[in-house]
Amino acid sequence: MRDVLEEVLTELKPDIVHVTHLINHTSVLLEVAGKLQIPVYTTFTDFFGFCFNNKLEAANGDLCAGPSTSRSNCVACYLKDSAQNGHANGWLKKAAIPTAANIIARGMVGTHKAGLLKNGYLQGMVEDLIRRPETLSYLYNMYYKGAVAPTAFLKKSYENNGINVPMTKIWFGIDIDRQPKPERSSLHIPVIGYIGQIAPHKGTDTLIEAFKQLPKNSAQLKIYGPTDQSPSYMEELRKLSEGVEGVSFMGTFEQSRTAEVFSDLDLFVIPSRWYENSPLVLLNSLATHTPVVVSDVEGMTEFLTEGENGYSFKRGNADDLAKRLAHILQTPGLLRKLSTTTEYLRTTEVMAKETFNLYQQH
Repeated sequence: MRDVLEEVLTELKPDIVHVTHLINHTSVLLEVAGKLQIPVYTTFTDFFGFCFNNKLEAANGDLCAGPSTSRSNCVACYLKDSAQNGHANGWLKKAAIPTAANIIARGMVGTHKAGLLKNGYLQGMVEDLIRRPETLSYLYNMYYKGAVAPTAFLKKSYENNGINVPMTKIWFGIDIDRQPKPERSSLHIPVIGYIGQIAPHKGTDTLIEAFKQLPKNSAQLKIYGPTDQSPSYMEELRKLSEGVEGVSFMGTFEQSRTAEVFSDLDLFVIPSRWYENSPLVLLNSLATHTPVVVSDVEGMTEFLTEGENGYSFKRGNADDLAKRLAHILQTPGLLRKLSTTTEYLRTTEVMAKETFNLYQQH
């Protein structure tokens, strides 16, 4: 990668390199740009800079603050993911259970620290996970002249995990048809929507569990997303919704149809279990005057004014979500009122101007 990146940047001679993610370029990109004396900026879109799974989700599914001092929590995440995805052998398969993953991880880190971990693969894996946060923070702090953080929460998370790059909060811009919601007939059954990945960390099961608690024929639920991303989870969702009227799995749609799809929705739900961070689908919902109900995680609630553009509910709690949905659906005129006060005005042009201002400040 080093030679290829150096060749490309030497040929292009850019004034600035703006990195949106290093996951496929590797941190070598920073070293090459530094060698060529090209200023480098970045937009932090997730937690990659200090969390190897990008989601700040602990092995047991709890929210995480970042690597522990020993890094055993990072090792536990790696072991659990490997075991659950069929990449573990022998006794390491037990790490598929989060409690076991944490116990095994603590043992591995302790054994490694004592110099007694002799298995070459395991030794290398543990060493890499222990060193990763310091390696990336060193490179980030050395090479990034400035960074964009799309939420205050993401900015705080990076700062709390050793990243001292000058950071500026700049909300993302959205370019979409912002027409008001179409008028609904008196016989219209409200449509609740979900759009996104269909995977456990997205909490789609929580939404279905909540929908099942609503009175019959009080709403429809349309779930958009790839049905083949996690076949086992998809099968779980189909069983969960079996016999429930009004639940439809809609598959995916072309990006050009985004405004059209949202125009059909009366309420949009993001039931994620992890720290979503300014998801574009949330901003699209607000921009199309579609009120939202979101998990109470800071990366989303920053955009929420309760009772004006939507509501939040306790993360992972289907009962609390059901209460929120029931309140909205059963309060006369509330959905229509919310749609008139739900908006998101920022465009990509505004975002670009603010980003260019960032370059000029440094």
